[in-house]
Amino acid sequence: MNRTLVKICGLTSCAEAGYLNEYGADFAGMVLFFPKSKRNITLDTAKEIMSALNKNIKKAAVTVSPTKEQILQIQEAGFDYIQIHGSLGAEILETVTIPVLKAFNVSDMGDYEFYHSCPKVAGYVFDAAEYGSGKTFDWELMKNVPRDEKLLFLAGGLNADNVGDAVRFVKPDGVDVSSGVEFSDKSGKDPEKIKSFISNAKNV
Repeated sequence: MNRTLVKICGLTSCAEAGYLNEYGADFAGMVLFFPKSKRNITLDTAKEIMSALNKNIKKAAVTVSPTKEQILQIQEAGFDYIQIHGSLGAEILETVTIPVLKAFNVSDMGDYEFYHSCPKVAGYVFDAAEYGSGKTFDWELMKNVPRDEKLLFLAGGLNADNVGDAVRFVKPDGVDVSSGVEFSDKSGKDPEKIKSFISNAKNV
């Protein structure tokens, strides 16, 4: 059986990159061009983090309704994927040359067929109704999601305690976590939580 891919999102420092290297994450996500997020970083910081990550870890830029100019900057920086929340218009699809992970929540299913048939979309990130809220949603709803050849990441409220259940129930290609592996009393990622999360996700 293929082991579940693990994507750790919202990296803000090279030290956090070291935790992903040590414990075997598959994807690293960095929030760009979205100042509302406490995990938003500059492109220069993202480049430093990418250079600190193992070569086999896929680097994803996490964006919200990015502009054409932002897409070009992300591609020039050397990201492997771009994760797009919000709108993904025709101009953006024409501009993008790296694989797209389209963020969904279950209420967006009306757009599924379009993204399913779009060759530039390499996968989906299914999140709670409120993106980045750190809240779980009813995984039962995932039974209504058609499965295709594209990657399917489950996000929203996952942590070391529930990720095993999530993998068993939903059987996603990958799981995506940000707040669930952060310190409870200060900002930043907790290496022990990352270690436990990755272990529990992969040893189902």
